[in-house]
Amino acid sequence: MPTCLGKTLLIANPTAQNGNGAAAAQRAATLLRAALGDGALDVALTEAPGQAVDLAAGAGAHDTVLALGGDGIIHEAANGLMRLPREDRPAFGIVPVGSGNDYARTLGMSARSVDEAAAQLLAASRRPADVGRCNGEFFVETLSFGVDAAIALDTVERRVRTGKTGTALYLASGMDQLLHHLDRRRYTASFDGGAPVGGESFTFAVQVGPTYGGGFRICPDARIDDGLLDVCIAHPPFGLARAVLVFLLAKGGRHTGFKQIELRRVRALSVRFDERPPVQIDGEPLVADEYAVDIVPHALDVLMPR
Repeated sequence: MPTCLGKTLLIANPTAQNGNGAAAAQRAATLLRAALGDGALDVALTEAPGQAVDLAAGAGAHDTVLALGGDGIIHEAANGLMRLPREDRPAFGIVPVGSGNDYARTLGMSARSVDEAAAQLLAASRRPADVGRCNGEFFVETLSFGVDAAIALDTVERRVRTGKTGTALYLASGMDQLLHHLDRRRYTASFDGGAPVGGESFTFAVQVGPTYGGGFRICPDARIDDGLLDVCIAHPPFGLARAVLVFLLAKGGRHTGFKQIELRRVRALSVRFDERPPVQIDGEPLVADEYAVDIVPHALDVLMPR
């Protein structure tokens, strides 16, 4: 079967998944070179945070950029690609070797093995996908404020300490945060340029894709090609038992029927909090006094299994 990859740059994080990234990159390179032929694949291993941004931004001569690793390198590579003019922007694909793999889940990419992911990429088709933007930084899947962001950021340290990955990691962190840090956050927000509205939230999630935290379907109907951001706000009051129940139900996207859950679809929003909350953008920390968020429709051509 012919492939749409063309000349390809594989950007890999060798430390992904507690050090398994190096072996995964070697295996992916072997499989891709065998299929693409000599000279069609370049490989770059990152050595420091942020390096993938520059590597992707310099990939204008390639047809495809692949990011191998977790949500962090995907986030960096996407931000690098967004520095290029739309007409010069390579297609974007991923080889998921992370703990959460939420964007992989959204794209339909397998995280079971490098072999399976490589086979999917070689047979994939290009489809236009939206990209979110917050204060000038791009995100492909998730931006959130409050307890869910605290959970996402806590998983980084917890993964190193415990070796847990995926849903088990997020559940352990989530239960700890709910038991000890279920904090209300007062906010003022404007949606699509409307009048500012105030409120309180435990969580305030802005999604391009439906999931965060290793498969929790916080915005279960979100689509990556509709030109809209999906917003989920969990409002007080929540007792501890109800908060835990909603958290567990969110794994299957079954939390949306509670009256404290507010769902919106918007093209843009701005939000500020009375006190700075924990904030994560594709799993990475973000700090500001106010957050201006919008969607860039069809900004990336992504590789998705047929």
